Amino acid sequence: MKLAIVTDAWRPQVNGVVTTLTNTVRCLEAGGNQVSLITPDIFRTIPAPTYPSIRLAVRPHARIARMLGAIAPDAVHIATEGPLGIAARRNCHHTGFRFTTSYHTRFPEYIRMRVPIPLTVSYALLRSFHTAAERTLVSTESQRRELAARGFRNLVIWPRGVDTELFQPRGKGAIGAPRPILLYAGRVAAEKNIEAFLQLDVPGTKYVVGDGPALERLRREYPHARFTGCQYGEALAAYLSAADVFVFPSRSDTYGLVMLEAMACGVPVAAYPVPGPVDVVADGVSGVLNNDLATAVMCALELDPSAARAHALARSWQAATERFIEHLYFNGTFAHRPVSQLALR
Repeated sequence: MKLAIVTDAWRPQVNGVVTTLTNTVRCLEAGGNQVSLITPDIFRTIPAPTYPSIRLAVRPHARIARMLGAIAPDAVHIATEGPLGIAARRNCHHTGFRFTTSYHTRFPEYIRMRVPIPLTVSYALLRSFHTAAERTLVSTESQRRELAARGFRNLVIWPRGVDTELFQPRGKGAIGAPRPILLYAGRVAAEKNIEAFLQLDVPGTKYVVGDGPALERLRREYPHARFTGCQYGEALAAYLSAADVFVFPSRSDTYGLVMLEAMACGVPVAAYPVPGPVDVVADGVSGVLNNDLATAVMCALELDPSAARAHALARSWQAATERFIEHLYFNGTFAHRPVSQLALR
């Protein structure tokens, strides 16, 4: 099978979208499939407003049309609603090529934190974008219900996975600060609600692993916390494993893949009982969900780390990729075969 995936989120960004696509492509190719990625790094780009580390492609329409024509894919999947996603959607619409999309990010809420645009307006634009797709892939059942209530159609679930070989218990030696170690990892931005974590009155040392537009301000305002900047691969796994509790303060994430990575390292999660955490965390087993985040942290410290690891072991990228490919539309129908049986043309 030949598959074209179009995404505005790609390396060097570090986020759940990039991690999901990287692992999905790896599994697809291991199954003998040919994947062509259309990403911002092959276009002229400009920095995104309020988030300069994210680059947006400039006038990509003509080039995307040429690329899709040259690839001649069996299926097209549009992963994001940015300039590349919009250009690919328009091309598919004009050529009559049916495609699928995925919904990764609650952009209306993120935009509302920065600009006074009503959620109804932002969601109407997103609904228009995704309505043209044969299917829109979402990560959880709670997200599916939420979008369905807002008028989105043809929603199916594409679960996420975790690399349990990279993310595994590695001991606590990577961090030598006073314990317990409470750690957050991810984008350092307003929508992540990190200040709710940094303001907790709980014992121990707080760590923030990641980068983003709010990093320098938070460093100034919370000198008691330790900020490591971005960490990748083995280094990220070492930091996660060294924590005693992984704190996920976001109330607006669609999934929160890093929670699975922390659990795979044997670290229980403390989070709010909101979409994302309620779909990822086994409350009272692999983490604790509570509207009082401090209570969630203190209770999570009492959990068995091996139970968190066991919960993550059930989520593989291979299984997630099987579900992804079942939802693709190609050759006039949806796929119903395992990725390993969809041979390269």
